[in-house]
Amino acid sequence: MSSPLRYLVFDVESVPDGELIAKTRYPMDELAPAEAVQRFRQDLLTTAGRDFIPYTYHVPIAVVVAKVRADFQLLEIVSLDQPRHRPHVITQHFWSGWEAYQQPTWVTFNGRTFDLPLMEHAAFRYGVSAPNWFNISQRSFEQKRNRYNLDAHLDLQEVLTNFGATWFRGGLNLAATLLGKPGKMEVQGDMVYDLYQQGKIAEINEYCRCDVLDTYFVLLRALLLMGRINLEQEHALVQSAKQMLESQADEHPAYRNYLNQWRDWENPWLESPTA
Repeated sequence: MSSPLRYLVFDVESVPDGELIAKTRYPMDELAPAEAVQRFRQDLLTTAGRDFIPYTYHVPIAVVVAKVRADFQLLEIVSLDQPRHRPHVITQHFWSGWEAYQQPTWVTFNGRTFDLPLMEHAAFRYGVSAPNWFNISQRSFEQKRNRYNLDAHLDLQEVLTNFGATWFRGGLNLAATLLGKPGKMEVQGDMVYDLYQQGKIAEINEYCRCDVLDTYFVLLRALLLMGRINLEQEHALVQSAKQMLESQADEHPAYRNYLNQWRDWENPWLESPTA
């Protein structure tokens, strides 16, 4: 039986590998992992004006995937290798799951510059084979990693910026907020490493779930832009997803928080009662 899945909406949370940074950037200084991370951050802040460490020094510690059918219905949301969150197992599940579901379309928001390259890099690091993704012997437009192969990877930021012709200032937070969804809440990306150091992997994972939800709702509006669905269909899909969150809110604290900050999109095409 063929898989009902057509899209895998995902988000990655990662942390810098302090041991790798110490070994490759400061080999003579005998730095502890946390010290190496802090020093690298400071060096980047001094030289580049921002302290975000490149993905090549990161390992994935939470990957959440929303399974979406061909009719755009949200089936379920899963966290890979929960509750252990082992980077090498996460990586294996990520790529083997994509194969097992017959290579559905990855969906991200700005995942072309971070999430997918990080998972490719993790596959290199941990010896995970993904031959159908690295199909570089095929014609360029058939290659999964081709920037314009939207059947392989639909990066919603690419859609909204005409493949980088403009900048999308505000990112996923802005896009989700425009749709009435919470966007960034208590946990933000620059807090992940500190939370990880405190052993708060569960909190990181829940935060990742919220980013995936935001991405799913932005996907629905992008599909409307492309004429794949209309407003009525989008509303029905959003309400169906909301019901799923309500049914699982006791299991996932982030869902309860997400629902508490939920606002329905204000449809300007509906006639005002006072008009």
